[in-house]
Amino acid sequence: MRRRLARLTSLLAVLAAILAFAVTPPPASADGHARIIRLSLVQGDVRFTRDTRGDPLADPKAIWETAALNLPIREGYVLATDNGRAEIEFENGNMAFLSENTVLEFYDLSLEDGARTTRLILRQGAASFYVSPADNDYFSVTGGDFTAEATSRATFRLDNFDDGSVVNVLAGRISVVRKNHTTPLVKGQSLSMSADHPAAENIGRAADSDDFDRWVSGREDSVVTATQAGMQYANNDPTYTSGIGDLYTYGSWLNLGGGYGFGWQPFGAGLGWDPFSNGCWFQDSAYGWGFIGNQPWGWLPYHYGGWIYRPGLGWVWTPGRGLAGGTGWRAATVNWLHASNGTVGIVPLHPNDVRGKAPINLAQGVFPVSNGAISREALTVDANRASQWKAEKVPPRGVLTSALNTAPRPELVSRTTLAGGSGNRIVTIGSDSSITYDRAEHRFVNSSSNATRESADSAAGHAANGGANGVSAAERRDAALGITPASTNGRSASATSATGTTARRGESAAARHTPTPAPTAAARNSGGGEAWGGRAASSSSAHPSSSAPAAASHASAAPASSAGRAH
Repeated sequence: MRRRLARLTSLLAVLAAILAFAVTPPPASADGHARIIRLSLVQGDVRFTRDTRGDPLADPKAIWETAALNLPIREGYVLATDNGRAEIEFENGNMAFLSENTVLEFYDLSLEDGARTTRLILRQGAASFYVSPADNDYFSVTGGDFTAEATSRATFRLDNFDDGSVVNVLAGRISVVRKNHTTPLVKGQSLSMSADHPAAENIGRAADSDDFDRWVSGREDSVVTATQAGMQYANNDPTYTSGIGDLYTYGSWLNLGGGYGFGWQPFGAGLGWDPFSNGCWFQDSAYGWGFIGNQPWGWLPYHYGGWIYRPGLGWVWTPGRGLAGGTGWRAATVNWLHASNGTVGIVPLHPNDVRGKAPINLAQGVFPVSNGAISREALTVDANRASQWKAEKVPPRGVLTSALNTAPRPELVSRTTLAGGSGNRIVTIGSDSSITYDRAEHRFVNSSSNATRESADSAAGHAANGGANGVSAAERRDAALGITPASTNGRSASATSATGTTARRGESAAARHTPTPAPTAAARNSGGGEAWGGRAASSSSAHPSSSAPAAASHASAAPASSAGRAH
């Protein structure tokens, strides 16, 4: 009887352990539906916010923070530059480049049957995009009056102005989608649309390169070249993961043997170097506490693979079972431990660590964590004291503090395009300038002169003369795009004059067009003429892989909180 009870007790203990393992949620991973991408370069003033309601520049509850190099970016983040520039690397090799005074929203970062869907919103400013999609990937950017889609390798630039939008194709081909119309563009072509004439498309030669274009070209060339050189050390895994080019540039690779393949160390690392002395901690609601490496190479080693300690070499990072597969993305490549005396520490993750068992690197010691900082001196752990350390899924409350500081809301900068030759010139109006943008008339006026009164008289006369029955130019533009006042999250943001003319004030150019719904995986496989999200699609014969439903249907395909987002 006692033996049966003992066996039953043992069996229950095993079942409890299996159940505990089964219900433990996995870390956020690139293999799941939540994609994590990387802020790969920060120059000057760059900030971000997350999970805003509607327009991020108008949301009073939006909390803006300083953006650090190698910041993990997920769906719902908004990145903004002031007097600075930024570069974003996607896990499949795509890149985005932000110019000064630019706001980019990561509207949709999803994964379906291995196909990555990327839908971005350019709220204001100028941004360039390098796209090299894998099979069935979808990549689009919405900027004011239309959506630019890239289904094959391409480089394009999108400018979102107050009075219109412009896209220039620098390499490859894209499709420009607006309402139920798709226009294919190839290298050297430009398409612009004016808010005053929303039904007209102006197709011409792309504008000459400016300083931002030359900066983008240099960055694109260097990243692609370094990535191609670094992939030879990816342990026979052809899957691209952003950051491997930086490892090639800032460190050295060596063959570890023993089935581990190649390992990597940063230049200057010695026997006394520990991996987690080069960064800070950051908390996110999706994955908890994550580590941000503050070196150019500080992305891959802290989110993929694992660490191996080799006598005579010190700590070496290895991709493990594949850069973007196998281990998947982690918030930090560490094991959290809690000692019986209250000490909290980390042990670098080993590629062969098994959940529920003692970390393999525990023999190299535990790095204590105090006041949010990790000690550079490891506590020695001998075999007799290893059982005093208990594994933790997450760091105990109060151990870490975020190193990122709050930042002021980005300034809403008025910008206009003035036709000049075959290209476009950008005019930026600062907050101290007397030149202001009249959103009712869609033109810039001198607020300190009679131009303002002339603009108001023009608007009143337009209504008095029966122009669209007293409807403003802004409303006529929105009606042509299928946008109604109800689509702006219930905010009409209007001022009604005695003449009955309604002028939307504070409306962004991005509000004029809602992101095009991404095609389903089945639709991407079947080619043109398919139905997207249950709606019939129209396709262009010149580019059969690109088609879209009418712009009036876009709001129904997008989340309710983001339809018709307006400044």
